[in-house]
Formats: sequence, structure tokens, C-alpha cells
Amino acid sequence: MAEQSDRLRELVAEVAAAYFSNSHVSQNDLGAVIREIAASLSAVGETPAVAEPAAVEIEQPKLTPAQIRKSITNDALISFEDGKGYKTLRRHLTSRGLTPEQYREKWGLPADYPVTSPSYSAARSQMAKSRGLGQLRRKAAPALAKEAAAAAPAAKRGRGRPRGKAAPGA
Repeated sequence: MAEQSDRLRELVAEVAAAYFSNSHVSQNDLGAVIREIAASLSAVGETPAVAEPAAVEIEQPKLTPAQIRKSITNDALISFEDGKGYKTLRRHLTSRGLTPEQYREKWGLPADYPVTSPSYSAARSQMAKSRGLGQLRRKAAPALAKEAAAAAPAAKRGRGRPRGKAAPGA
């Protein structure tokens, strides 16, 4: 019996270590997660008396405004999914099966929560401005007016009869 409990502890430790290395769990929830893992592993092989759903959702803690502000740094956005910093969250969220809207809803973030870091957005904006993007309509209107004026036929100056001489036979 002691051998089984030692094996159970080893399995719980392995599963918990794997789970915590890939998930962001607050310190308050550590004990509850470990108890759920232990209960699930000890229930393996036993026939349940009442069939209950095996999936137990861990409710996400409500984020404070301070936590939300701290997640936005100049160089990166800190993901609430894994605690790592990203210049843009879109690819990271897609790999986890979330859209930015679902991410905001899941974590209770405001609708204007950014998906790209401020420095990355500024660099992209500066690069676009230096290439002249976004100015096409402003620059195109005067250029088109000049082209139209140049292409318009000038007043014809023919080689008509000289002015001062009268027409013959008049």
C-alpha cells in the first residue's frame, strides 16, 4: 500500500510540474490544482458510483487595473496565458486557439486593450511614413493636376498670313 502511495506522489509531482511549466497559475491556486491532480490520478482504475463530468474548469482570477497596466510595457505585452512578453499577441493567441476578442473577454480586459506593443506600433508607423505610405491621395492630387495641365493641348499658333499685309485681290 505504501508503494502505491509513493508512486501516486511521484505521478502527481510529474503531472503538476508539467502543468505548471506550461501554465500561469497564481500562488493561491497551487494547492487546489495539486489536489485536483491527485484526486484525478487516484480515481484512475476505480469505477465511479455516479458519472460526473471529468473536466473541472479553473476559474480565471479577476485582473486588477494595476495588473492590466503592468502587462503593457513599451517593448512588449505580457501575456496572461503564459506570463511571457510578446511584441504582438495575435500569433501567440492564435496558437492557443483564441482571437483577441476572446482573450479580452476571458481575462476581463477592456475593449481597447492593445494587441501590439507601443514601440512595435511606433516603429511600424515610422517605417510606413518614411516610405510615403498613407500619403498617396495628398501627393497624387497635385501630381495629377500637373499632368493634366501638361497633357492639355496648348492654343494653336499656326503659320497664318502675316499681319500687316492685305490679302491679294482685296
